[in-house]
Amino acid sequence: MTRENPLTHHEKLRYDYLLKNIHYLNDKEKREFAFLQAKLDGQQEARSVVVEEAESQDYTEPNTGLPSYTNRSRASRRSSLSQPKAKIPKQKKPKKPKKKRVFRFKRILAWLGMLLLCAAVGMIFMFLKGFQSANPNGSSGSKDAKAAQVEVFNGQDTRDGVNILILGTDGRIGQNSSETRTDSIMVLNVSGKDKKLKLVSFMRDNLVYIDGYSQVVDGQKQADHKLNLAYELGEQEGKQGAEMVRKVLKDNFDLDIKYYALVDFQAFATAIDTLFPDGVTIDAQFSTLNGVPVTEATVGDDLHATETESPTQTIKVGTQQMNGSTLLNYARFRDDDEGDYGRTRRQQQVMTAVLQQIKDPTKLFTGSEALGKVFAMTSTNLPYTFLLTNGLSVLEGGQNGIERLTVPELGDWVDDYDVYGGQALRVDQKAYQNKLAQMGFR
Repeated sequence: MTRENPLTHHEKLRYDYLLKNIHYLNDKEKREFAFLQAKLDGQQEARSVVVEEAESQDYTEPNTGLPSYTNRSRASRRSSLSQPKAKIPKQKKPKKPKKKRVFRFKRILAWLGMLLLCAAVGMIFMFLKGFQSANPNGSSGSKDAKAAQVEVFNGQDTRDGVNILILGTDGRIGQNSSETRTDSIMVLNVSGKDKKLKLVSFMRDNLVYIDGYSQVVDGQKQADHKLNLAYELGEQEGKQGAEMVRKVLKDNFDLDIKYYALVDFQAFATAIDTLFPDGVTIDAQFSTLNGVPVTEATVGDDLHATETESPTQTIKVGTQQMNGSTLLNYARFRDDDEGDYGRTRRQQQVMTAVLQQIKDPTKLFTGSEALGKVFAMTSTNLPYTFLLTNGLSVLEGGQNGIERLTVPELGDWVDDYDVYGGQALRVDQKAYQNKLAQMGFR
């Protein structure tokens, strides 16, 4: 360093490097260059601060904000580099107080608990309200309602989920149960491992073996009665129609069933109208009639039929809103070319639409009221506690999709006759046992 050149050798090298890269300097490098330039111009005296240099030749910034350089020999730098550097312990950041956050979280939990409690109380109240409104003996009871009698039912547990037998009868208000038959025979599987709802429908004309009524030839049980006859025979044996159907499904299709629900015309329509005041959205579809596609169909108004009158209504093809009465008439129609198979398919469609649309949170309280009415008017051994504990899984299953099967599937049968000479369907029961097992019903 001389009077003519105030920069040291190291500073001169650094100055040349910064000058060549003047357009690419960061803020720190710009300050360094300004310091060297001022020193070179004789505007400021150099100040030295002892700084440890690595291979990249670091610099430090004193309190003035300007860098200073050490002027050490190459030997001293080499000796300093050979010595191990002392590790500087990391300072732990002080933890922020969490008292306010914990208090706020507890307060939110308290509010959520109160809301859930209020919702539960409201649901119980609406359930009791619905039950009372459907009780003919109550002050606000419906004149068309009838108290349901719980039948004998020896339910059996299943390996995966819970199987529920759903029977739709053609019974009307005031009609003796021994005079009714089952129009719809379904088994609903809920709370399975795959979180899906599964629905299997059995066509009423399936030929089955009914213990105590069917023939046994050479030790072989004969399937010679229609499936829908099982309920009527059971009712004649002391109100055991549902139990008889359970036995028949076990003997012929190896199904274990835990609970049952027996729904007649009035109970179905009441439940739909209570749960869906604006109706159920459904895409009405019919098959051909004498080979000709139809755009509308005249269906029987079963709910309002009497011994002397058989009213009808017209249902057009396409998406629409249906109330309980119309939905019932649509599900029972079988006068197109698909006959009973078409009716079974529409029954599945109706059940699927109801299960999928009931997941609406706005149905929380109206749904409880509907359940109350259904419980008052429907014969079932399904406990209300089961609905409380498994309701969410049912809704979740509806969201995940509903897996459906019809026994038999379209065309998968042989036309035959029952023991009374009536036309019936003969199916491969072993094959359908395997299908049901694959779906998770067994």
